[in-house]
Amino acid sequence: MAKIDSMKKEIQPKYYPRAKVKCHCGKVFFLGATKPEINVDVCSFCHPFYTGQEKIIDTAGRVEKFERRRKKAIKNNGGEN
Repeated sequence: MAKIDSMKKEIQPKYYPRAKVKCHCGKVFFLGATKPEINVDVCSFCHPFYTGQEKIIDTAGRVEKFERRRKKAIKNNGGEN
């Protein structure tokens, strides 16, 4: 039987079997990853698909920016939609 070589140790990233994952909602959990700590905006504890509750997640102000452009366009078009 042929010998199978394992992965080369000098080129593989360090693996953290208990990497800390912190979500914007406040939940903290652990999983295996190549970084010791990971920050996420959405996780399975707060994602609408898993919670069944609809939320608007707008970390960059995109909704407000869209509303301002929409109002400006309506004003410039004489009130037409």
